[in-house]
Amino acid sequence: MNAEKKIKTFEELCQIVSKLKAKGEKVVQCHGVFDIIHPGIVRHVESAKRQGSTLVATVIKDKDVHKGPNYPIFGEKLRAGNIASIGCIDYVSIVNDNPHLQCVKALKPDIFAQGQDYKDRDQTIKKKLEYEQKSLEIAGCKIHYTPGEVFSSTSIINQFLDVYPEKTKRYLKNLKKKYNAGDIIKSIEGLRNLKVLIIGDVIIDEYHYCEALGKSTKDPLVVNKYISDESFAGGAAAVANHVSSICNEVQLVSVLGDNDSKKDFLLSKLRPNIKPKFFFCKDTSTIVKRRFINQPLNQKMFEICYIKNDEIPKRYEKRISDYLIKQIPKFDLIMVSDFGHGLITKKLIHLIENKAKKLAVNVQTNGANAGFNMVTKYHKVNFTCLDEPEARLACQDRLGDIRNLARMITKRTNTDYLIVTRGKNGSIGVDSKSRFNETPAFSSMVIDRIGAGDAFFSFTAPCFGRGLALDLVSFIGNTVGAIAVQIVCNREPIEPKKLFEFIHTLLR
Repeated sequence: MNAEKKIKTFEELCQIVSKLKAKGEKVVQCHGVFDIIHPGIVRHVESAKRQGSTLVATVIKDKDVHKGPNYPIFGEKLRAGNIASIGCIDYVSIVNDNPHLQCVKALKPDIFAQGQDYKDRDQTIKKKLEYEQKSLEIAGCKIHYTPGEVFSSTSIINQFLDVYPEKTKRYLKNLKKKYNAGDIIKSIEGLRNLKVLIIGDVIIDEYHYCEALGKSTKDPLVVNKYISDESFAGGAAAVANHVSSICNEVQLVSVLGDNDSKKDFLLSKLRPNIKPKFFFCKDTSTIVKRRFINQPLNQKMFEICYIKNDEIPKRYEKRISDYLIKQIPKFDLIMVSDFGHGLITKKLIHLIENKAKKLAVNVQTNGANAGFNMVTKYHKVNFTCLDEPEARLACQDRLGDIRNLARMITKRTNTDYLIVTRGKNGSIGVDSKSRFNETPAFSSMVIDRIGAGDAFFSFTAPCFGRGLALDLVSFIGNTVGAIAVQIVCNREPIEPKKLFEFIHTLLR
């Protein structure tokens, strides 16, 4: 059978396997990305075939490959065609892998073959894999580990293909001398018992997808046809969702508008382990940022903000202040997600700075606050996170050395750790003793930058809260950022499994 005829839809493959098993044939399944066909892959499938009479290979779809932003190297159709060209493979199908190994449960092979690579994984990832595999064994599927020398596609790609520039490769090589993937993953899992209180503006991000029809005959404007829209829980709500994926106890404190609160929508989007405390402000609506996007080009055309943008009235400030006085001492880490839309007043800053055991702050400059929301309004912070334009605005220095500016902000805000994110240039961190750490970016493709800074802050602040070293905090932040820029807005939070797989890939 030629390679093309071996490739089936998953529904077709299920029917084929069912008929084969009914005839008494033993079916073996191997499953993976199969990005590069190397000697390890060939030996793996040959060993798998010896376990039964029919060997099927399921190839993970591009969207479910979680090895990092630059993976897979080859598209799913090419990968399926490559694995189908191996003689001992009888059938191939391209499948979803979310949840992981769901296709194995549906296919019900007699034997599921895995390579030594899985058996020899770092303990943290291995435990997760073993948990998933036990459910397969309960379902009557025997697990077979194929023997032989391990050849990792990821290692081959990292070493011999130009996935990253030389500077990044040198950085990763040096980092591997100091940390291994297992140690880093354990550090992140060690955040589970950290109690986190998040204070900040909740924002509803709306994306309205359009297609340009042409210039209006009456006015100097482009007419667009509406296609679809979707809404996301953004701002501090997005931060809470990210944090709740790595910390069990998370509370969110924010203000909603009384006119159109969007409360039900927000509650439906918040993860179950988040405890929200909303204060409802009269005569206003919850902040909405509506962006219009040219869908064919995936380009943002313009944005409308539904926002009052004034400081919250004193009576609400008093209520929030009274609440925080009681709540702050209960938490290990206070995270302020400050978008400059009126919630974080000087009085609340003073209260939080004096009551928090550890305080992490992310101060954002955006079109709605026109550069008036500066990090320098804080004076007693343990961890600060901002991007390079925000750092330059805070220092009123457009061209100066970013190291000097970072050191200046650290002194002005009495910050223990400061990280400045720099887009394609990675990030630069500095501590209170002026020790610097530079970390490169790990993504070469950007789908959407909206929400990436929030994701970065959401993971780095708890890592700091647990006392992780600055270089490790920065590395974790940049891996998160690389994943985040491939997610549309705040469509989904960064899941630990995806992060762990990426870390494992980078440090192969």
